[in-house]
Amino acid sequence: MAMESARATVLVIGSGGREQALAWKLAQSAHVKKVYIAPGNGGSTGNIENVAIGFTDVPELLKFAQEKHIDLTVIGQEAASDAGAVDAFKAAGLTIFGPTKAATRLEASKVFSKDLMASEHIPTAAYQTFTDPGDAIEYATSRPLPVVIKADGLATGKGVYICATVQEIGIAITDIMVKKVFGESGDSVVVEDFLKGQEVSVHALCDGNQAVMFPASQDHKQVFDGDKGPNTGGMGVIAPVPWVTPAHIEATKAQIVLPALAGLQKRNTPFTGCLYPGLMIDGDDIKLLEFNARFGDPEAEVYMRLLDGDLYEVLTACAKGELDPSSIAWKPGFAVTVVLCSPGYPADYPKGLPITGIAEAEKLNDIVVFHAATIRNTIAGNDDEILTAGGRVLNVTATGPTLEETIDKAYAAVKLINFEGMHYRTDIGRRLNG
Repeated sequence: MAMESARATVLVIGSGGREQALAWKLAQSAHVKKVYIAPGNGGSTGNIENVAIGFTDVPELLKFAQEKHIDLTVIGQEAASDAGAVDAFKAAGLTIFGPTKAATRLEASKVFSKDLMASEHIPTAAYQTFTDPGDAIEYATSRPLPVVIKADGLATGKGVYICATVQEIGIAITDIMVKKVFGESGDSVVVEDFLKGQEVSVHALCDGNQAVMFPASQDHKQVFDGDKGPNTGGMGVIAPVPWVTPAHIEATKAQIVLPALAGLQKRNTPFTGCLYPGLMIDGDDIKLLEFNARFGDPEAEVYMRLLDGDLYEVLTACAKGELDPSSIAWKPGFAVTVVLCSPGYPADYPKGLPITGIAEAEKLNDIVVFHAATIRNTIAGNDDEILTAGGRVLNVTATGPTLEETIDKAYAAVKLINFEGMHYRTDIGRRLNG
């Protein structure tokens, strides 16, 4: 794809590791002179600069993009799409990568999403939706255990409960619908049957009509080794997944991704952006767990390490409905991300803990550390000191020719980084059998 000769400015919307990974890859493009991240975090350096605008403050984001003559805006955080950022930018004639508010319902409403799956015959778990807690409990307790309870709306990856007992069903539905621990996202719930198999993430770049599939990746959701403890936004990820075959990917495209795009077209809400179906694979059987309407986090961190191509060209073409499948290629080998978390995450955790060792870790071969929730300590001009500012703090990423070697590289880098109470899983990538 031919690009204009003038070098471009790019805006990435979001604040986590995913946005840092996207910005890092965009900044490598020969077409790009500057990348802004709104609001960004302590990892922004060089030609990547933070902008103090919240990712749902659409009027201010639009004003900034117009003032800075931004050539491409990239949605990282799904809440920005749900807030209507894409609609506003498109109405102003700006190029933006991401789905409209209407298309984002695929993620923003589990009820809408499950109904779309049913109408388009997309393979998924049997389910019912409820707005009354009593009805939800009655149905859930009538299903074989374990049963899955999901808050309808966005819940930063934490609104899913896998309930092995009747007591856990009651707790989950009470948390979501009565205590409203996820706010309005819990006004309704989806109750669905539990699916057997291994959970796998697949991403597809979509320009409204066609889709280009990424290699499979596998996140590790639970906070403790051995898939124990509560769900998180993601504790680590590998890509590609050795046992996921090209046939799995093709079947996912044919049975899940393309029917979803067609269903959204029928509803006059074409999907442009990154479509991320979470799958459950059991042998040759593939079922859809849920759709996400953006890059995964921490999946984006491994995909950006493996992508062999110019991300600015790819995302610009995608946003304009001109995606060229031949523009996307993948480096050989594997990528692994290990997430370093604050003590107590995903429950309450402290902030402002000094971090050491990031620069030392990045001196190792094939290591990039993407900041997720950090700030620079600007007191007395000491902006070299990095402090924790959230639950998932850093994403330590490695690449290598084999999965085992890449895992070892990642953990060698992890051992050089430290902050008080730092927690991480020691078994990322060890779940190898399909």
